[in-house]
Amino acid sequence: MKKKVLSAMLAVAMLAGTLMACGSEPAAGGSSSTGGSSSADEGKVLNIYCWNNEFRERVVNLYPGYTKTDETHGTIGDVSVVWHETPNENNAYQNNLDETLLKQESAAADDKIDMFLVEADYALKYVDSNYTMAVTDLGITSADIANQYKYTQDVVTDSNGTLKGLSWQGCPGVLFYNREAAKEVFGTDDPATVQESVKDWATFNATAQKVSDAGYKMVASANDTFRTYSNNVTKPWVVDGKITIDDNIMNWVNDSKALVDAGYTGTHDLWSPDWSAGFFPEGKVFCYFGPAWFVNFSMSADKEGSIGYNGGWAATEGPQGFFWGGTWICAATGTDNQSLVKDIMLQMTTNQDIMTQIVTKYDDFVNNKPAMEAMAADPNYSSKVLGGQNPLAMYCAGVNGLDLSNLSKYDQGCNEEFQKAMKNYFEGNATLDEALELFYKAVVEKYPDLTY
Repeated sequence: MKKKVLSAMLAVAMLAGTLMACGSEPAAGGSSSTGGSSSADEGKVLNIYCWNNEFRERVVNLYPGYTKTDETHGTIGDVSVVWHETPNENNAYQNNLDETLLKQESAAADDKIDMFLVEADYALKYVDSNYTMAVTDLGITSADIANQYKYTQDVVTDSNGTLKGLSWQGCPGVLFYNREAAKEVFGTDDPATVQESVKDWATFNATAQKVSDAGYKMVASANDTFRTYSNNVTKPWVVDGKITIDDNIMNWVNDSKALVDAGYTGTHDLWSPDWSAGFFPEGKVFCYFGPAWFVNFSMSADKEGSIGYNGGWAATEGPQGFFWGGTWICAATGTDNQSLVKDIMLQMTTNQDIMTQIVTKYDDFVNNKPAMEAMAADPNYSSKVLGGQNPLAMYCAGVNGLDLSNLSKYDQGCNEEFQKAMKNYFEGNATLDEALELFYKAVVEKYPDLTY
């Protein structure tokens, strides 16, 4: 309960814009090209807060001068690096981060947060506060980050137009389909041919019957398509303090209800065992939607017998462009390691050699246009999970069309509660009006400043 109260206090303070700046802000400095940069008058402990080992692995293996001590400790020069990893489950990461940020101003130098990671769904909660530093205050210029995709910067730009974080990732999404299922349904697993059958939502929904006739679910769950619809709205979830539901969100409701009623998809929660069953042949699922990280980290591709393990997936553009996820690095106000924070941010998000290594080592899609364009045209690069296909050109095409102008700080709560409420409707446990009322009440409880 204490953590919930602290988190609520932080959220209210952030939204009100009344948080005090934490500590002094020494002049930015350090190198952006050599790695391991630190000033003699800077702190001796670098505290990094995150929710998993993804960023840590990349820093440990690719950041110049990093020496690993153990899984959560290392050194860069004479600076000790401490990784504070708290899982996302039940909002534990944000609760821990919020509680620690509330103590940031009075914390001892070696205990202060120096950098922390955020996701798109709640990034504005932090960048619209004084707990995050402008990247220009670190000495990072627009020229330094000119090769990054604009949408990745939009995510962490505050309401005053100030950029307050950087990412090494771009997360444009595509449609991943089961090659064997495609051969059964269409007579081929060729991406261009399959794309014609999923090129828009009307075609996608019509194709679901053919897929069902062959014994497959079109998607594992109605929730699989939600993010694609919600990334293509014309207005944000909240307008002038009032909750709004965009027409494209309602298109998802109507289309999903029809697919569920026809038995073409289920209502499983994402990441549940029933939803994940389609990563294996016996799960009989035709397609999933996701970005590059989804293929390698979420489709059981490392498990013998899975579709991905045997290179049985392929990629095509799908009905609409979208993005999913991504991780942003924020510098915490009050850090006593500004030079090192700056250098890590630059090395891990702008160094083209490191970017290329991230692609080849982790199959990630990185936030560097020249690196990705070169890799997309590289005949030697291919994805084992995708049966030797090089999908990077699709990602490159998709990322350029992303529009994040409708993001809001309420996205995480609204997206989660809407899907929860609509599950009742899809399963026949509530009428549409009843499900909508459940949604509105849940969001207002979560964000008392809103109306509907």
